[in-house]
Amino acid sequence: MMQRRTWIAGAGLGLVLGRARAARTWRMASGYSSDAFQTRNLKAFAEDLGRESAGAFQLTVFENNTLVRMPDIAQAVRDQRVDLGEVMMSSGLPKEVTAAGADAVPFLTRTPADEKRLWDCQRPVLERQLAAVGLKALLAVPWPPQCLYSAVPLARPQDLAGLRMRTYNPTTEAIARLLGATPVDVLTVDVKQALAQGRFDTMITSAVTGVDQEVWGRMKYLYLINAWSPKNLVLMNAATWAGLGAAHQALLTRVAARAEARGWAASAEAARSSVDQLRARGMVIEIPSSVLATSLRRLGERFSRDWVRTAGTDANQIFVPYYADHTPV
Repeated sequence: MMQRRTWIAGAGLGLVLGRARAARTWRMASGYSSDAFQTRNLKAFAEDLGRESAGAFQLTVFENNTLVRMPDIAQAVRDQRVDLGEVMMSSGLPKEVTAAGADAVPFLTRTPADEKRLWDCQRPVLERQLAAVGLKALLAVPWPPQCLYSAVPLARPQDLAGLRMRTYNPTTEAIARLLGATPVDVLTVDVKQALAQGRFDTMITSAVTGVDQEVWGRMKYLYLINAWSPKNLVLMNAATWAGLGAAHQALLTRVAARAEARGWAASAEAARSSVDQLRARGMVIEIPSSVLATSLRRLGERFSRDWVRTAGTDANQIFVPYYADHTPV
């Protein structure tokens, strides 16, 4: 009996040690601050993953560029220097992943339903391209629609000529040049400091970023142009994914889907509350004039044509199903 009890105790200890050895301790790199709704969602994702897996996965989120700076995150995941990473889809992926470019075509989407349909059409093409460069998409969450900020009032496109425009990806840089503004490359986390230094006069970004970076000290006007809703993408290494096994893949997929749904809901709420906060801080919130809005939409048509030429058949695989179910607003 004593030997049997000893064997049972030893087997139980062996099972505990086996589970401990099997636990995967992962690190996720993010470029956003701890109080950003995207970061809060990532931390909830990490907690869910640990709980749902009964500790088999232990994920720590390193925010605010503390582990890897945002421009280098995708490569760090490819090289397996970090286990998971969050990037902005329109600017943080290898150039071979052309499907990501749909994320930054201005005025392609007008409503949250449009944004969700675009992601549904975009994801299969994106996942195929990511696999070719050794990456795996887990989830994507949009920022609220991009708005136009300015230190001075803007009534016509000509009013932007000569201003310094903050840019963060090829689309915003091209918009700046086409409007006669001078592009100034500034990461999201550096916006507040760059504004304090007087480095730019106008920018296109979400109302959430405006609140997070406390832009009201210099930016006095906010125009609700609803340019586009760029998505943050959570990635992992494709080889790491393949080595998980079917059960763990299914678990990770389930937890990621829950995080994605939660993130989309948080984004919609953040859009509403952030505009209210900016208004309360004294910013003038306006719908753009018809002259300015028309000019910006013509730019959007130009970007759409240019992107289709760049992405080729992959663009058609996204746009054809997207427009097939499109109801004009």
